[in-house]
Amino acid sequence: FQERDHSQMVSHSIHKMAGLELKKACLKLNGCEYGEAKITSGYNLSAKWVIHTVAAKWQGGNLGEKNILMRCYQNSLVLAEKYAVKTIAFPAIATGGLFFPVEVAARIAITEVMKFLLESKSIEKVILVCFNIQVYEQYLALLSGNDF
Repeated sequence: FQERDHSQMVSHSIHKMAGLELKKACLKLNGCEYGEAKITSGYNLSAKWVIHTVAAKWQGGNLGEKNILMRCYQNSLVLAEKYAVKTIAFPAIATGGLFFPVEVAARIAITEVMKFLLESKSIEKVILVCFNIQVYEQYLALLSGNDF
């Protein structure tokens, strides 16, 4: 594992690789509310689609941040299913510059993905992307346990 600060890395990397067309498409989306998900073409990416979502900054967990993060995953998955996506990849949403504790964000991610997959008719594969060892170990611990 190579450790990286991924606070803006995911968004920046996607935009850099997808090209200027993605930036133009995002401007046409007119923003994205907390917990909402919107979709654009993947343009120069190997992915057909890019699903955009916005989490809230962690402020202790008592201001609805967890519910917003839950909705980020839920709405992204619903949108993916609507577009007949077979494989979707998620970074550890909100664990970078939004300062979500990894253990909280990982539990939300896995819980929401697992709940959705029990009902999904089209999504076949979910990839949880780990940008550092802490995220990887947290996902591994949760997925290895009996909680799910």
